[in-house]
This record gives sequence, C-alpha cells and structure tokens, in this order.
Amino acid sequence: MAILKHIQFTCLIKANGRLKEFNFRKKSGLPELVYEVDVSDEKGNRHYFSMQLNGKKWSITEKDVAKWIQEVTAEVQTAIEEHDH
Repeated sequence: MAILKHIQFTCLIKANGRLKEFNFRKKSGLPELVYEVDVSDEKGNRHYFSMQLNGKKWSITEKDVAKWIQEVTAEVQTAIEEHDH
C-alpha cells in the first residue's frame, strides 16, 4: 500500500508592502509536483494559483495572477522548498 504524505502550511510573505498570509497545499496523486496557493488582498478577496516544479524551479501555472503575486514568486518558491521534504 502506498502512503501519500499530505503537506499543508502557511507562511507570511511581504507582498505589495504588507505581510500577507500565503496558504499552501500540496496536491497528491499527480505525476508532477504541484502546490495550490491562496492569499487574500487588502480588500479581503482571495487569490488562488498553483505552483509547479519545472526542473529545479517552481513557477506559477496561471497567466492572469495579480502583479503583486508575480513579484514575490521567488519568496513563494523559497517557502515551498523549505517545507517540501
């Protein structure tokens, strides 16, 4: 029987001039490594996007994410690398 490890964590990242709580959840059962991420903006609207491992680099899979999220892709990648074991 295969054991699937469930990884879920929250990390504070400074984005758009403020600390924001990014929530991460690793998707299991896929051939590629993918994390679903959500974060709220100043108005309380939730933004959802996925990060996928391509070689050694994590990248956002969606094309229409907010600019302030795109600007912290490196920090989001670092958070994933620190928690993904």
